[in-house]
Amino acid sequence: MNRRSWLLGLLAVSLAGCASMQPKNVADVIAADPDLSTLNKLINDAGLTQTLSGAGPFTVFAPDNAAFKAVPAKTMSELASNKALLTQVLTFHVVPAKATAADVKQGNVKSVNGANLGLAKAGNYVTVENAIVTRPDLAATNGVVHVVDSVLLPPKR
Repeated sequence: MNRRSWLLGLLAVSLAGCASMQPKNVADVIAADPDLSTLNKLINDAGLTQTLSGAGPFTVFAPDNAAFKAVPAKTMSELASNKALLTQVLTFHVVPAKATAADVKQGNVKSVNGANLGLAKAGNYVTVENAIVTRPDLAATNGVVHVVDSVLLPPKR
């Protein structure tokens, strides 16, 4: 292999790597994280992938796989069989604004499902309702994702 062929090959590999580093929207950030695979499946099941790929902005408090394992089997079964309920629960985890951990202020914000979410911050620790943000500020082109350690259940209406 001559030097020119080698350089062209290296350039092709570099460009291919750059394509995989394209900015990702909120839905893509969630889909790319193996620790959010349960949430990603539920987003797909509820038909919310396209919405979370849209313009936004969105802040998603994303329960990790361990958080979903802690939810009682009966509740998970209900969510699986009731798309409207699943959508209510998932949209309770989404705020229609971009809020990084540094932006969080003590108080309530409206979730996409219309219910209030209680936010708090102490030092570098952020909580939403009874969940702790374990990985903040996963940047997306249309917002931000914060990984949380609990599934949030909206208040009964």
